Amino acid sequence: MVMGSFKGHALPGTFFILMGFWWSTKVILKYVYKKQTRTCYLSSKTFLRRAEIWEGVVAIIMALTGMVGEQFISGGPYLNLYKDGQWNQLLGWHHTTMYFFFGLQGVSQVICFTTNLFPTSLSKLMLSNAIFVESFIFYNHTHGREMLDVFVHQLLVFTTILAGLVTFIEFLTKNNVLLELLRSSLIILQGTWFWQRKLPVKLTH
Repeated sequence: MVMGSFKGHALPGTFFILMGFWWSTKVILKYVYKKQTRTCYLSSKTFLRRAEIWEGVVAIIMALTGMVGEQFISGGPYLNLYKDGQWNQLLGWHHTTMYFFFGLQGVSQVICFTTNLFPTSLSKLMLSNAIFVESFIFYNHTHGREMLDVFVHQLLVFTTILAGLVTFIEFLTKNNVLLELLRSSLIILQGTWFWQRKLPVKLTH
């Protein structure tokens, strides 16, 4: 089975794990703050709003880092989709597209929590959209691969579809601690999938 590169698997895996743990921490903090007195709760709401803004900024930075890594590091396509009469490194473009949509989610989150142009729930909808795009990408990421490799990717597709559905339900219901924790866990699971796809490469060297 062909294993993944560092930029294609370890990098997004790290991003997903970090964001998953942060979301879990944020959910717990929100739950604890709601149990406090009104004065403490109001001050904590200000803190959480700022945290949402910085979270969006970090998501944008992660997405840009991933896109630059996929395109310009270690023989990337250098933004050239079509070369010598054929598609150029489509798998790398798949990862770039995934990063792009998560970057859009970060942009929407910053806008939603710094202005009143859009409801804050829009960021959840954009996150759900980004995860569904990831599902679609990895469903079509297995062309020409071995059967075992296809099966391994199908596991990721199943996880991402579930994460996308949970996030969309979050968008509809709002402030459901269990759903937020479930989504965080599924994102961490995605991160571990990426790292497990990367580790065998490292072990063979």
